[in-house]
Amino acid sequence: MLQINNLSKKYGKQIAVDQVSFSVPDGRIGILLGPNGAGKSTIIKSIAGLLRYSGNIQIQEFPAKQMEAKRIFAYVPEMPSLFEALTVREHVEYIRKAYGSKITEEEITDMLERFELADKQDKMGNELSKGMMQKVSICCALTVKPRVILLDEPMVGLDPKAIKELKEVVRELGQQGVTVLISTHMLEMVEDLWDIMFVMEKGHIIGSYTREEVGDKDLDALFFEMTGGEES
Repeated sequence: MLQINNLSKKYGKQIAVDQVSFSVPDGRIGILLGPNGAGKSTIIKSIAGLLRYSGNIQIQEFPAKQMEAKRIFAYVPEMPSLFEALTVREHVEYIRKAYGSKITEEEITDMLERFELADKQDKMGNELSKGMMQKVSICCALTVKPRVILLDEPMVGLDPKAIKELKEVVRELGQQGVTVLISTHMLEMVEDLWDIMFVMEKGHIIGSYTREEVGDKDLDALFFEMTGGEES
């Protein structure tokens, strides 16, 4: 489970996130949805430990800053950042050793094949396109075998096949009891994927829904109604 309680973050005098609280249970796929600048990435980076904040964040009931939480947590940033002098395979091996992951060679091989990286294992980080870097970042996160995983705009830059594969992987994680939180402003990318949705605007959660509650309602109309925008 991922629990956020009264999370706030300021940049100088500007309030980016204001007293936000929500939770995503085990085995559920949560979507943090909102326009650019709503505060989504600030929340994700706070959970990942990249920002100072006020409030409380717990990962599987451990405070997010504790090592017990970090060992079972994985993060795919919006902008992937790789080591220039490590190969694709060395990135995976580095994460496996750093986390003491019990991922098997067979699982690594399958993962690299799924994301079309098997024939690119010897390529260096600085030789990869943005899309390839994103795939490596996703594979590194999966190498952890996390109990909670955060993905910040994970489908930006991916080709259609990789997007389809990532969606399938996310569904599998949910079925395995992993807590998933995806931050995005592109509703069409996640409309077939989510269990719980949190709609953000101007640093606040302005609505939260479960798939069971929404039923057959049009998600675009619901989103624009919540944010006060106009459907195009």
